[in-house]
Amino acid sequence: MFRRKSKRLRENNAELNITAFMNLMVVLVPFLLITAVFSQVSILNLNLPTGVSEEIPNEEEPPKALEVVIRKDKFDVLERNSGLLKRIESTADGYDYVGLNEFLQQVKANPEFNTDTGVTLLMEMDTEYDTLVQTMDAVRLIVREERELDEYGNVIQGELFPNISMGDAPPETPSSKQGGKQ
Repeated sequence: MFRRKSKRLRENNAELNITAFMNLMVVLVPFLLITAVFSQVSILNLNLPTGVSEEIPNEEEPPKALEVVIRKDKFDVLERNSGLLKRIESTADGYDYVGLNEFLQQVKANPEFNTDTGVTLLMEMDTEYDTLVQTMDAVRLIVREERELDEYGNVIQGELFPNISMGDAPPETPSSKQGGKQ
């Protein structure tokens, strides 16, 4: 009896059939490649604070520096040395990016700022990422209702302040809540 069982075990060496698995892979790989989402990534150079500030030893008037403070319900556009230029309150739909862009176009037309390319975005800690990105777009590009196209059909956009630095917003003081000159 013992011999018969051992003969049967030796004779039943079955081959592994992977044909069905290979057919599945042949179908799944192209399907996964077709349905994969390919996203376009663009890189925007930012100047982040280093944590160490250097004082300017010159007795000259410090250069003009434009700042946009993102508060939870408004934008404050400041000139670092002279103070608040304009407060842009939020609308019922949210932040007024168009109003910010229009005011920055007026600032860019001013002879004091027409050669400047830099702006500092100062934001509160709970600022949403989408708000930051839309503010950066409003600060960098001129938004026009008429779309001008180049010879290839691409939209031509002008630049306002493409060099963006980022930092933390100073706490809002009672005097800054009431507003300055507008």
